[in-house]
Amino acid sequence: MNEIEQLIPHRAPFLFVDRIESADSEKVIACRKFTEEDFFFKGHFPEYPVVPGVILVETMAQAGGAGLRKIGVIGDNSLFFLGTVDKVKFRRQVRPGDEVRLEITNLRVSPRMIKQAGRAFVGDELAAEAEWMCLVAPADS
Repeated sequence: MNEIEQLIPHRAPFLFVDRIESADSEKVIACRKFTEEDFFFKGHFPEYPVVPGVILVETMAQAGGAGLRKIGVIGDNSLFFLGTVDKVKFRRQVRPGDEVRLEITNLRVSPRMIKQAGRAFVGDELAAEAEWMCLVAPADS
C-alpha cells in the first residue's frame, strides 16, 4: 500500500493523487500525473482526450484531504465528503501526460468540516481553481 492509500480511502480507478510534496496547517502541495491509461479518456473525448473538470476538482479535494490526514488533523477513522464546490474556474486543458501540481490552502478546518481552496497547475500555467467544503464523519457512522 502506498502512502496516499494509507492517507485516504480512495482506490483505483478513482484515486487521483500520486504524492504529497509538503503539508502543514496552512497549505498542501501535491502532484498527479494523468496518463493515457486513466479510465475517463476513453470517453472524454476519444479523438481529443481531456481531463474532465469534475475530475480536476476531485483531484484537488483528494489532495487537500490527504494532506490534512498526513499532518494528523483528520483522524484515521474519518471520511470526508464534498458538501459544496464554489468559485470553480477552468483555465487550461489537462491532457494525457500532463503532471498537475496541486496547491491547496486550508481556509477553515474543524473536527466536522473542512473548507479549502485549490489551484491546479500544469507547469507554470493555472489549469483550474476552486473552493470546496467537506463534511467529516467517522467511517463507522
